[in-house]
Amino acid sequence: MTNPRAHTPAPAPADLEGGLASLRGDCARMVPHWAVPDRVAARPVSPSSIHGVTVPPGSARLLDAMAEYGD
Repeated sequence: MTNPRAHTPAPAPADLEGGLASLRGDCARMVPHWAVPDRVAARPVSPSSIHGVTVPPGSARLLDAMAEYGD
């Protein structure tokens, strides 16, 4: 077991443009640009509109053998 205090800390990365305080300020100024859209409820999709999905036979058998959630 090693003593973590015995090792010298890794050197800090180079400060390219002002540090953490500058980054936080940039993020705070960008907040108005990150508006979250209203939550849209997912609508069911009809099976006829799903194309190109293939399920390996082994996976289909595995899922078919599983009990429904809540059984």
